[in-house]
Amino acid sequence: MIRALEHFGRYLLMLKDMFSKPENSKVYWKEFIHQCNEIGIRSLGIVIIISVFLGAVTTVQTAYQLISPLVQKYVIAQIIRDSTFLELSPTVVCIVLAGVVGSKIASELGNMRVTEQIDALEIMGINTKTYLILPKIAASFVVIPLLIVVSMFLSVWGGYIAAVMSGVMNEEQFSLGLIKDFIPFNLTFGLIKSFTFAFIISSISAYFGYHVKGGALEIGQASTTAVVISCILILFADYGLAALLL
Repeated sequence: MIRALEHFGRYLLMLKDMFSKPENSKVYWKEFIHQCNEIGIRSLGIVIIISVFLGAVTTVQTAYQLISPLVQKYVIAQIIRDSTFLELSPTVVCIVLAGVVGSKIASELGNMRVTEQIDALEIMGINTKTYLILPKIAASFVVIPLLIVVSMFLSVWGGYIAAVMSGVMNEEQFSLGLIKDFIPFNLTFGLIKSFTFAFIISSISAYFGYHVKGGALEIGQASTTAVVISCILILFADYGLAALLL
C-alpha cells in the first residue's frame, strides 16, 4: 500500500512538472508530429485488422444467439452498432494499444534513462518531462480517438460484410438496424472513453519508463508493468465511466 502511494505521488509530481513553458516551440512541434506518426500511423494496421474481425465475429455470434421468428433481423445490426460504439471499439482496441503503444513508450524512455540520455538533457537545462513526455501524451490525445473512430467504422463495416456474405440478413435490413433508434450519446460516450484511455496509456507508460533504474532487464520489467497497470486502469475507468454517464 505504501509502495502504491509512493508511485501515485511520483506520478502526480511528474504530471505537474510536465506542464512548463517550452524552451523551443518548433522543436516541441516537430516532436509532437513525430509521436503522432509513431503512435497513430504505426498502429493503424493492427487496429484495422482487429476492428474488421471484431465486427464480423460479433455479428455471426449475435445472429447465432438470436435465431427466433419473434426477433426482427435488423435487431442484430442494432446490437452490433451499440456494442461497437459503447464497448468493443473503445475498450478492446485501447487494451491492444496499451500493449503496442504503452510498451514502446516505456521501453523508449527506459532506454534513454539507462543510457543517461535523460541526465544529459537535464544538464543542458532542458525540462525532460516536458520535452519527452508531454508530446507523447498530447499525440495520444489526438491520434488514439481518431483510431477509435476508424475502428468503429470498420467494425460496423466488418459486421455488414459478415451479415451479407453469411446470409444472416440483407443490405436493407442491416441499414435499417443501423439507423433505427440510434442514440447519438452512445457515440459521444465512446469518444469520452477513448480520450480517457489515451491519457491512461500514455501517462502510465511514460511514468514507468521515465523512472527506470538498472539495465536492460529493468527496462523489460518496466514495459511489462506499464502494460499491466494500464490495462487494469482501463478496465476500472471503463466501469467508472459507465456507472457515471450511462
